[in-house]
Amino acid sequence: MTGIGIERLFGRNAGMIRETDFRLLLAANAIGALGTALVSPLLDTLTGPFGVSAARIGLIVTAFAAPAVVMVPLGGVLVDRVGRKPILVTGLLCFAVGGTAIAFTTDFRIVLTLRVLQGIGFAGVIPVIITCLGDLYEDDAEATAQGLRFGVSGLSQAVFPATAGVLVVLAWQYPFFIYGLGIPVAAAIWLRFEEPTDVVRESGTRAKNSGEKRDVTPDSPPDRPTGYVRRLLHLASRRRVYSYLLARAIIMVPFIGFLTYNSLVVVQLLDGSPREAGIIVALFSLVYAATATQAGRITALFERRTIPLLAANVLLGGGLVGFGIAPSMSVAILAACVLGVGVGITFSLYRSIITGLAPDAFRGGLVSLGESGGRLVSTLTPIGMGGAIALGDPMLGAAAALQWTVVGAGVLAGAIGVASVVSARTAPPVSDAIE
Repeated sequence: MTGIGIERLFGRNAGMIRETDFRLLLAANAIGALGTALVSPLLDTLTGPFGVSAARIGLIVTAFAAPAVVMVPLGGVLVDRVGRKPILVTGLLCFAVGGTAIAFTTDFRIVLTLRVLQGIGFAGVIPVIITCLGDLYEDDAEATAQGLRFGVSGLSQAVFPATAGVLVVLAWQYPFFIYGLGIPVAAAIWLRFEEPTDVVRESGTRAKNSGEKRDVTPDSPPDRPTGYVRRLLHLASRRRVYSYLLARAIIMVPFIGFLTYNSLVVVQLLDGSPREAGIIVALFSLVYAATATQAGRITALFERRTIPLLAANVLLGGGLVGFGIAPSMSVAILAACVLGVGVGITFSLYRSIITGLAPDAFRGGLVSLGESGGRLVSTLTPIGMGGAIALGDPMLGAAAALQWTVVGAGVLAGAIGVASVVSARTAPPVSDAIE
């Protein structure tokens, strides 16, 4: 594809696709995005080989997700003090080796241990990639980079799980070898990827600068870890920063809420089938992936990102509300696509904004706080929505309780998202937040 063709598809900053470092980050991202997505369609099949019930097989997902709540913030501290490249390579190797090794055991306890290892590795992959993009690009260019990264996530989560669904028919072990692709990617990064912080120090700026100044200037972390943590928390306590961190976390409510209760809404409320529920999820994924690739182009249309963020939060909440009250399958599909547009914009822009709120020496830590918050909300959303359904069931009935829980989650997430953006927009700048 020619440079002109790339820019027509993804915007004027899309030439970064030709850069080796960016391609390596996208390759690592494609692997890291498969932590849960790859095993999701396999869980029913795996109950036999692992000798566990359908109720217990879900621990495969929990074992992967739980470590990230603690390890992502810790990884953020390490990535700022040790460097991006060593943590990224180590994380990829843990992720790949842990996942591939599952193919060689049927002991469920060992499987869960290996999934924990994968979860630890994940903490050194996706958050570090987001941080690296913040090191290398600024403003519209970074929004494009984050959008392309998220688009690759969506594509990876569409292609590899489908491939796994075919491979598992041949042998249950085969899908886990897909995780092994992380090993050559880690080797390529070790050999060819240039440490982003070295580039910044040598050039005095990031690789791509669209001209608009960020809130902060580069600063070196204190020698003592306690000093680093204290100053990082001080940065996070500023209203503009914590407002964006909250906004970043709350988008997981409609995202996870939709993925968790999509099949129940389709089957119980719309008399659909699991196949139709799967089609809706696939369309949702394609829409958010496509939208994410246009994030840089969308932000370039506005002087500030406030307007697209406010609109995206309305789409997030409204999409989930529309999905919950949809009277037909066609309306549900439309609502899911609206939700996908909101997800694609917010996931890309919030990550771009958060990387710009911290100086170079604290960027990894702040990004990790944002990702950890998102993980925490992802964990709590199914619990909270499930509790609301259980409480509403005796009074409203199962169908109505499900419907109004989905609607309530959409309203709540949309309102908090809009309020957080307004709070951040009206807050003072954070240029002195690390002093």
